[in-house]
Amino acid sequence: MKVVFLVMSGDDKLGLAIRMAYNSVKNKRYEDLKVLFFGPSQKAITTLQGDMRNMLQELIQNHVVDSACVGIAENMGIKDTLLNMGVRLTPMGETLSKYVNEGYEVITF
Repeated sequence: MKVVFLVMSGDDKLGLAIRMAYNSVKNKRYEDLKVLFFGPSQKAITTLQGDMRNMLQELIQNHVVDSACVGIAENMGIKDTLLNMGVRLTPMGETLSKYVNEGYEVITF
């Protein structure tokens, strides 16, 4: 099964999503897994520290993190920060619909 984690929460659910994505990739739980950041989660990932930051960086480097929303990033003033972290910015409506149309199951956090 192909899965997209749509991460919107900027609270504890963010950490759960990152940890679950990280472990899912390590244990090959899905045929394919992509992570999308939208809304409050985009700001929250810029402040991660320690293990969470390391897990996120590995997910970014391995292209598990597809992107974050460009419009939200611009509105929050974090566009450059996200780009410097290696997070691609895309219009989220288009990106999410692409995955849904390709048969990905969406799990939200």
